[in-house]
Amino acid sequence: MRRLFWLGVGVVAGVALSRKATETARQATPAGLASNLGEAVRELAGAVGSFGAEVRAGMNEREQELHDMVEERTGVTAPRAEGRHAAAARRPVRRARRAEG
Repeated sequence: MRRLFWLGVGVVAGVALSRKATETARQATPAGLASNLGEAVRELAGAVGSFGAEVRAGMNEREQELHDMVEERTGVTAPRAEGRHAAAARRPVRRARRAEG
């Protein structure tokens, strides 16, 4: 019974090591390296986008705080702007005209 147990453990360990070795070998190929690089770039792009969203949220929050402070100190109620980024998003995109000819 013990021999059967150890045989099973050996088979499982062999299969696990074989799969790990195959995966490591695949990652060392040009296709594997390109896949890893693509995943890294996607992760970096997501992090940069998230950082930009957090910065914009912080800018809007600080702008609101400053606006409230000016109103409190001066008593003047100024119209609230939607923010520079919102105005830029509404602006039409200019496209270069192609020369016909």
